Amino acid sequence: MPAKARYPFSAVVGMDDMKLALLINAVSPSVGGVLVRGEKGTAKSTVVRALAALLPDLNVVSGCRFSCDPTEPDPECPDGPHGADAVPEERAAELVELPVGASEDRLVGSLDIERALTEGVTAFEPGLLAAAHRGLLYVDEVNLLHDHLVDLLLDAAAMGTSHVEREGVSVRHAARFLLVGTMNPEEGELRPQLLDRFGLTVEAAATHEPEQRAEVVRRRLAFEADPEGFAAGYAAQEAELAQRITAARKRLPDVVFTDSALRQVTAVCAAFEVDGLRADIVTSRAAMALAAWRDHAEVTSDDVRDAARLALPHRRRRDPFDAPDLDEDRLQEALDQAGDADPKGSEDTPGDSGGPTDEESQSTGSGEAQPQDAEPEPDGGSGPSEPAADGSGGQDDTQPPSGPQAGSGGAQQQENEAGQSDDNPEQGQGNAPTDASSEAGETYRPRLFSVSGVGSGTPGRRSRAETPYGRTSGSRAPSRRVGSLHLTATLRAAAPHQHTRGRSGNGLLLRRRDLRESVREGREGNLVLFCVDASGSMGARQRMRAVKGAVLSLLLDAYQRRDKVGLVTFRGREAEVALPPTSSVEAGARRLRELRTGGRTPLAAGLLRASDVLRVEQLRDPRRRPLLITVTDGRATHGSLDDALRAGAWIGTQGAQSVVVDCESGAVRLGLAQRLASEMGGTAVRLEELGAEALSGLVQHTRQAA
Repeated sequence: MPAKARYPFSAVVGMDDMKLALLINAVSPSVGGVLVRGEKGTAKSTVVRALAALLPDLNVVSGCRFSCDPTEPDPECPDGPHGADAVPEERAAELVELPVGASEDRLVGSLDIERALTEGVTAFEPGLLAAAHRGLLYVDEVNLLHDHLVDLLLDAAAMGTSHVEREGVSVRHAARFLLVGTMNPEEGELRPQLLDRFGLTVEAAATHEPEQRAEVVRRRLAFEADPEGFAAGYAAQEAELAQRITAARKRLPDVVFTDSALRQVTAVCAAFEVDGLRADIVTSRAAMALAAWRDHAEVTSDDVRDAARLALPHRRRRDPFDAPDLDEDRLQEALDQAGDADPKGSEDTPGDSGGPTDEESQSTGSGEAQPQDAEPEPDGGSGPSEPAADGSGGQDDTQPPSGPQAGSGGAQQQENEAGQSDDNPEQGQGNAPTDASSEAGETYRPRLFSVSGVGSGTPGRRSRAETPYGRTSGSRAPSRRVGSLHLTATLRAAAPHQHTRGRSGNGLLLRRRDLRESVREGREGNLVLFCVDASGSMGARQRMRAVKGAVLSLLLDAYQRRDKVGLVTFRGREAEVALPPTSSVEAGARRLRELRTGGRTPLAAGLLRASDVLRVEQLRDPRRRPLLITVTDGRATHGSLDDALRAGAWIGTQGAQSVVVDCESGAVRLGLAQRLASEMGGTAVRLEELGAEALSGLVQHTRQAA
């Protein structure tokens, strides 16, 4: 049966940065792969699969499961050694896809423990890393993989080898591949240290041009109607691209990386204050690959600029809530300041450079020459010739900060106005608004709240759980195939039966029923649902600024512990789900910053809406245990306090772990939030005591039953 035709790479409309990044890695896989970030429905998977058809065919040793090159076979290949008489064969480069639910054994391979113990045979079953050697490894939704698997994947990509260790037996094999990961940022980000391991990153977004969108739909419908015929129409363009990749690979060793280009690379990386030196190395490799792709004898300024645009954005994140970005005006400025902006000889033709006039130089606010011939960037940047209003020359620090910052004077005034309305909605018709917003206070390291008991949810870093990783806490008989063998328990189970099995000599006779697998205890991620009071009383005395800072701190903690988060807010007469449970804490932070305050306090409605969210999420993901964090001062000015206490008691009967952050302030306190926490069977923590340092001497109620 012939293979189904793939959508041609050359038929993809737009997506220029994404296609360029993929082609750079096709020319030089040592660049380190590509991470494609984009919303759903932007053809990320289609483009990646189309690239595989363009990769050159491989010569491999016939019968080798690890795709060894006959001219340079791996001396440590588990199927080797391969001698000079090895039979070569030619085949297409492999496209290997790693599913989200893959296990460690599926990724790196595993030893057949049962055969090893019962038959004395060391049998290694290769994993997906071996299958991807010298080909393309595609990981869709890479941000949903567990961190442990991502670490293994990126280590293999960086080192070019994979090591498999099982019960004292070690196997090593080559694993050099073109790594491509795709992700939807709405479903959660990768940790910055994992982002840094990807060579390049691009943003994939659907075009807003009606004509381009129409062309995308037209081509897609034509492909679905006749895949083979549509692909045949682009066969010549596909063959030309494949030939260019092959030719660029051959040219790559001869590309000259001049000292001038190196100065530009290091100047750009220093200007953007990226951590470490991986950015410099990746940018250099990408610039050389671009030069080979463009048939340049040496690396040019354009090659460095385009390489930096793809290699640096994801390495500039200082806050987990920040999206990868790069100021291209600042990039051009760094290239110019490095000197020799055009290594091909711009100094020989100074009259063609279009230098600025005296009048233009004065308008920049500095004595440095500004490039007049700089092309405007596609993103609509204002360009270096437009100084900022404060005379700073349009530098990056004129942009509004994206991370949590102290409130400005305007935000403070809004908070004071919101505080005037308190819980009286009638005041909203007077001078004080009932719909005010405030910026968040500074974040800090909050106290750790965890769910009691031992769960079995998704591996994370919050609560105790049985996970595939962690310390060994016991053993059990396997229900299916043996995972991680517990050798001591296996021998202990087999020992009493040796006499009846007729053991002779010093050997030990094992049976399938003797095998025991390890039970490992680690940490799991939980569902952290925030139920936030946004009524007028919370806006009084600048409390909402402190509340937002506290919740942002807890959101940051949830990000680091790999939790899902949700946000329920209540004010006026009703409650709403501001953020359904998601792995994207960035979305939670964005919704929290936009949260406005004012009106009465429908506390019971907020608790009941939170209860509904927990119930539905329990049906969707029964293994993920919930933690409800209610942020309120305990007042209930819409509905009665008794209704709120009954709603809290109902939540307590559902088994959800609860924490109430008491926002009540002033010398005289009513203790309403503490009463609510008692009804919910949880713990109450004062807002000002939420920091881990302030609570270091207190007993954590949420971990009593652990």
